[in-house]
Amino acid sequence: MSVVTARSRRLDYSESTRKALVGSAIELFTAQGYAATSLDAVARRALVTKGALYHHFSGKQALFEAAVDAVETVSMKRVADIVSGPGEPWDLAMRGIRAFVEVCLDPSFQRIVIHEAPVVMGWERWQDGKHYSYGLVRLTIERLIESGLIAPLPVEVAARMLFGTLSAGAMIIAGAADQRKASDQVSTVIFALLEGMRRE
Repeated sequence: MSVVTARSRRLDYSESTRKALVGSAIELFTAQGYAATSLDAVARRALVTKGALYHHFSGKQALFEAAVDAVETVSMKRVADIVSGPGEPWDLAMRGIRAFVEVCLDPSFQRIVIHEAPVVMGWERWQDGKHYSYGLVRLTIERLIESGLIAPLPVEVAARMLFGTLSAGAMIIAGAADQRKASDQVSTVIFALLEGMRRE
């Protein structure tokens, strides 16, 4: 076996181990929450040693942050595929909001990203890490302004305010007894707000 092949196999194994750990962490954090999930349990579920876990992550919070990143990346890719795709800007914005609201109904997104992350990571650190989802909101606002569908508002301010509205909507959905009803109400309000910004 060549040195290159051996190194490639080690890298593949290392990456598959990391993926198994993050996947196991997502399952356990979703089911039990951060406080009730032990690193031993994550390692057992991933079928690796605790030493292998510490090879990839410095501790429980580092593993949790990797889980947050994985869940948000997969979830927001659904929205990104819509808002970044071809089509009329207004239709893409409406479809993007619907996709975001659907994401907010996902148990892993709710438990890990909405409920646990602000507490475990701290509010400011959690907000700072949400550049990906914020970028999608900013892109949507830019396209609506460029197409003349909404007034030429300050992009940064408009994007931050819409992002804040979407974040509040996510929390409303996650905390509701009837989440489907709450998601419909959140969609209705956000659509109404954007319609109010729309040019005649």
